[in-house]
Amino acid sequence: MTVALAGRAPATFEIKSANLPLVALLLKSTDLAVLSDEMERHYGDLPNFFDHDPLVIDLSPLHPDAAAGGDAGVDFPALVALLRRYRVTPIAVRGGSAAQMEAAQQAGLAAAPDATLAAPVPAPTEMVAPSAMVIDRPLRSGQQVYAKGRDLVLLQMVNPGAEIIADGHIHVYAPLRGKAIAGARGNAQARIFALCMEPELISIAGIYRTSEVALPPEVWSKPTQVYLAGEPGEGKLVMSPLKA
Repeated sequence: MTVALAGRAPATFEIKSANLPLVALLLKSTDLAVLSDEMERHYGDLPNFFDHDPLVIDLSPLHPDAAAGGDAGVDFPALVALLRRYRVTPIAVRGGSAAQMEAAQQAGLAAAPDATLAAPVPAPTEMVAPSAMVIDRPLRSGQQVYAKGRDLVLLQMVNPGAEIIADGHIHVYAPLRGKAIAGARGNAQARIFALCMEPELISIAGIYRTSEVALPPEVWSKPTQVYLAGEPGEGKLVMSPLKA
């Protein structure tokens, strides 16, 4: 005899599909000591760069090791702990060998073979929101401002020891004497503008210059723009006077 059971929707929960924006780490080496050094160099001075963003670990760059007859082992518990120090939350892994994927799942990471990754350097229209963050007060030593996903405009002085960060352009309509980091998430088209360029550090898309190397006299303490020239990831900072 066939028995039909009446269906009843659960009263305490409901499961639906969801789209989750992820950041991705393309792991190129299993040497976590080197990875730790490079993470510290890039993000050690930016404690609020990430905001507990969910992250997928992409192991596909390790495939040449497998092609050469090896199967690079990854210490996933240590890797997860390292990444969490920088306010990202590893939740999944993709692109690894069978052994790597099994080890990742044992460490609590989900397999995400269908995760798709964006281009390494998104176009400015994809990174910068139409509106800019505007700061109309001076920034003192120890203060930090981060314009996530947009430009940053400052109407007052950025004092030594202060730090300004933007995913887009930075405009300082006053003396810039602290640190200025534009294109913080890889936007190589970002620029830095200041009416009085006297920075401790300037950086665009990870390419930086500190005050240990004096700026040319034609731009020091003058209205200046800074931009990247050259190939992405290998460019150099160019400083050009702003003419009235």
